[in-house]
Amino acid sequence: MDHKVGIWIDHKRAIIVSVSAGRVTTKTLESEVAAHSRYSRQDDRGEKKYEERHNQDLEQYYDDVIGQLGQPEALLIFGPGEAKLELRERLSRSKTWSDRTVDIETADKLTEPQIVARVKEHFLIDR
Repeated sequence: MDHKVGIWIDHKRAIIVSVSAGRVTTKTLESEVAAHSRYSRQDDRGEKKYEERHNQDLEQYYDDVIGQLGQPEALLIFGPGEAKLELRERLSRSKTWSDRTVDIETADKLTEPQIVARVKEHFLIDR
């Protein structure tokens, strides 16, 4: 089966574009991860707990995104910040993803139609 997926992602949301048998579907996943601001208290234990909680929230968000992907042959992850690299790292820990092509690109904030167009262009699918 010819199934490919593109994900535009940042820490606030992920837009997942699936392309299979000429059909394109999109799904948006909103993150529940709070904005990562600098912890302002003097207590190092409080800052450490804050960082641990933030990292746990991000891991859950990435797990939720991965749960929406199915089993694509190829994956494009793109977006403006670190989330794309963090998601790739999360995928690399899974044996399921070791034999799949995962491409990474930097991209600015895009509209949903621009995201769909970018995924189609990357996988050389007629627009």
